[in-house]
Amino acid sequence: MPIRKAEAEWTGGLRDGAGKVKLGSGAFEGNYSFGSRFENAKGTNPEELLGAAHAGCFSMALAAGLGRAGFQPKRVHTTATVHIDKVGAGFEITKIELDCEAQVPNIDENMFHAEASAAKDGCPLSKALKATPIEMKARLVR
Repeated sequence: MPIRKAEAEWTGGLRDGAGKVKLGSGAFEGNYSFGSRFENAKGTNPEELLGAAHAGCFSMALAAGLGRAGFQPKRVHTTATVHIDKVGAGFEITKIELDCEAQVPNIDENMFHAEASAAKDGCPLSKALKATPIEMKARLVR
């Protein structure tokens, strides 16, 4: 299996500094700062990148599980909302919410929700994030 890499560089102090993240594949490079992480300044941040990775991982895991169960999804769209909060003297990711909408022909609600729950628990990023509560909403659309 391939090994994936990403890199980050930060220059300066916490509030006045700036950083850049870059995926090893070259598919994405973005700037981040204190403002883009803890305020609403322009740029990306680690939590947003984690959310994108988790949404992608969950969507693929759900599509795989549905396929194994004999259902071919037409579309799986997932939004991950990552909550970062001040806890004590520092910050913690306190919750991740996965909100999924999927179009899957010929499946009933119970089977769909069972597969979505299995994907939430079984995708590699969910497993890596076990210390963080992960909530999921999954909707089947026709």
